[in-house]
Amino acid sequence: MATEKQHFDVLIIGAGPIGLACGIEAQKAGKSYVVIDKGTLVNSLYNYPVFMTFFSTSERLEIGGVPFMSISTKPNRNEALEYYRRVTEKFQLNVHLFEEVQSCQKQANGLFQVETSKANYQAKNVIIATGFYDVPNLMNIPGEDLPKVIHYYKDPHYYAFSKVLVVGANNSSVDVALETYRKGAEVTMVIRGSEMGPNVKYWVRPDIENRIKEGAIKAYYNSCLKEIKEHSALITTPEGEVEIENDFVAAMTGYHPNFKFLEKLGVTLDENKVPNYNPETMESNVAGLYLAGVVCGGMDTHKWFIENSRVHAEQIMRYIVNER
Repeated sequence: MATEKQHFDVLIIGAGPIGLACGIEAQKAGKSYVVIDKGTLVNSLYNYPVFMTFFSTSERLEIGGVPFMSISTKPNRNEALEYYRRVTEKFQLNVHLFEEVQSCQKQANGLFQVETSKANYQAKNVIIATGFYDVPNLMNIPGEDLPKVIHYYKDPHYYAFSKVLVVGANNSSVDVALETYRKGAEVTMVIRGSEMGPNVKYWVRPDIENRIKEGAIKAYYNSCLKEIKEHSALITTPEGEVEIENDFVAAMTGYHPNFKFLEKLGVTLDENKVPNYNPETMESNVAGLYLAGVVCGGMDTHKWFIENSRVHAEQIMRYIVNER
């Protein structure tokens, strides 16, 4: 690890779209900055399913005033990866990848001391734009730690001709169910409510509902997974307990921000894990520490996304330049 401290006006944790937008605004404001991420560029998007299509249109995913050209109305994962890479290249953003932040402490002199897996930094301001995709919501049931259980899904081919149990009723669950079904998998869905989630993409909803209606995909509504065994799983349904065979369990139960990391930084959270911040400046209860993007929503990860949180970068930098 480097021992010499690097000094910046702004240190941004998270090189996703919002973190990159913060870097662009810092650069435009003439501030020294660095964007740090423990993974690759736009790491969460990289780990999305290979064939994922965004809900938003391309112009709503743009940052830095750079046009996002897409073949279709709604861009896919690969187009987004290329777009954000080109934006990073265009602005020659100071991005440090595969560098994990290990500690971030505010010193008596008002500066933040940040230690990573590769270096030490001092910064006047720190922006947290870490998203929510790193921490899955666990079911906390027996067998959840078995190798056949996945919380992240990449490519349907791997599950061809297998018995796949999908937990959840939102976009990720629906994508897994439909894509693996079309690769020859025998798919069963376990859905806590009486219907598909309200945020399921409108062009996908008829497809999954029709596949369930015709019996191509089996669905247990108003049900929950009770236990996962090596070759089967127990499901609690309105009609009683059911045990079904399966090779894989896709627990698409959603994700949440790293609340422990926020609390470690001194950010206070309410009962719904919503962090304490000023919605006009995005400054948290820790002076000089700002929040940007979906991390601001607590457990409600559908409140903030790229298209409506891009403005956080401008809000933060405006306050740093004009007030702080």
